[in-house]
Amino acid sequence: MNIEELRIEIDTVDAELVKLFNRRMEAVKQVAEYKKANNLPVYDSERERQLFDKVATLAGEDTESYIRTLFSVITDISRSYQGKLINGRSQAAEKIDTAIKETPKLFPQKATVACQGAEGAYSQIACEKLFQSPSIMYFNSFENVFSAVDAGLCQYGILPVENSTAGSVNRIYDLMADFNFSIIRSVKLKTSHTLLANEGAVLSDIKEIISHEQAINQCTAFIKGLKDVKITFCENTAVAAKAVRNSGRNDLAAISSRPCAELYGLKILSEAVQTTESNYTRFICISRKTEIYPGANRTSFVMVLPHKPGSLYRIMSKFSALGINLTKLESRPILGRDFEFMFYMDVESSIYSPTLTELINELQYSVELFRYLGSYSEVG
Repeated sequence: MNIEELRIEIDTVDAELVKLFNRRMEAVKQVAEYKKANNLPVYDSERERQLFDKVATLAGEDTESYIRTLFSVITDISRSYQGKLINGRSQAAEKIDTAIKETPKLFPQKATVACQGAEGAYSQIACEKLFQSPSIMYFNSFENVFSAVDAGLCQYGILPVENSTAGSVNRIYDLMADFNFSIIRSVKLKTSHTLLANEGAVLSDIKEIISHEQAINQCTAFIKGLKDVKITFCENTAVAAKAVRNSGRNDLAAISSRPCAELYGLKILSEAVQTTESNYTRFICISRKTEIYPGANRTSFVMVLPHKPGSLYRIMSKFSALGINLTKLESRPILGRDFEFMFYMDVESSIYSPTLTELINELQYSVELFRYLGSYSEVG
């Protein structure tokens, strides 16, 4: 047989597969109706294990591993379909519908906003890009920003999540597991660092540089060019500038924002000390209540997957099948569980898209834990 004849043969088999798949899904639908009527769980681990063993035996040695992979996908699809039929729309989908109806059409211009650090921090700059007249409350840790929003002390909070040079702010992702919140907007801020010191200092005097760990990591090339300089981490770049002023030392410098020079009466020793000119930090704005403003085209969620081979692959296949672009995938260890991880994901899709709702329903019924974190747009 030539290649065209072989392709015709494959097309014929594929047509039969589609018919058989639809027939199988009709049976799955009837199973779902029975489980719903008899209050039975969707997932039956023993049944799935027996199925995998049976089809592997039927397949034979040559294709056994491929058949196991195929049927793991088929059972995953079947389980999701049953979940949708038995439970209806997911809690996340219902939350989205409610938020769209109840959220005002305009993003607020005035609000009480929690930021980490001190006046002059990049979080403040990000906040002022989002809100016209914010009343900012400063806190000494990221955890306290989450707590202030969770307790209702502040309406919103601003938190950095990733930098184009230094990567993700892992502490933020770890804290996400501990608090209930919703992301309502994000902002991408160009981050240009300066080296600040007290008046009278010169670059050759500097023996110690202080700043936030992320800022230090964004300026490694500049720092490597200095000799015998101690690096000390602190909570925030603005806090670092304030500490330099309070120290009175001429051998101490801070990597901080340019506005902090005037704010704290410091001298600029070097400008643009970040490793790359294209240095951006992404901040999120969080709220205790789910709010979805018009134009929301990004959605974030977190999930815990079954700890077995192929779990992440099967989730990724859903994105591909539905044509939804996954823009971020971050994994963080689960406290108390050896080498198991939570996965944080950002997708790019309009919140009004039925395809996105379908994906959320699929995920809620396909994973060990699913949590919707919000839908929002980004300010550049």
